[in-house]
Amino acid sequence: MTTDFHEHAFTIRLHDTDAAGLLFFGHIFRHAHDAFEAFMDTIGFPVDLMIRDGRMLLPLTHAEADYRRPLRHGDTVRVLVSVLEIRRRSFAIGYRFIDRLGDVAATARTVHVEVSADIAPVMDLSESLRLALSTYLADDAQLS
Repeated sequence: MTTDFHEHAFTIRLHDTDAAGLLFFGHIFRHAHDAFEAFMDTIGFPVDLMIRDGRMLLPLTHAEADYRRPLRHGDTVRVLVSVLEIRRRSFAIGYRFIDRLGDVAATARTVHVEVSADIAPVMDLSESLRLALSTYLADDAQLS
């Protein structure tokens, strides 16, 4: 198990904000998903190809976020992506949104399962996906 993370950066645009110029709460998930797609590219599972080929889909089954500091229009934010948990049929991804001062402004967590376009029910995670995810396991991650 290595302790590593994938880093994804973005700048908060006007369309991301509310009337006070702060990141609108729901948009944290859009940015988390952008970071997730970049992460999946890095580990060799590009989401666009998986959807196009229909070989594997990774639907989200749970999402949560905690907000600690405001993020404002124009801020550049770093998203640190790591794997929090790998289970038999699901995996959890953690996101830490780091502000310009280096502080954690928000965190998010998403849980995904693997399904095949041919087989609708949830299936066990493939060994290739499990192995690719394990490269980015967080220190306190759980395997089951």
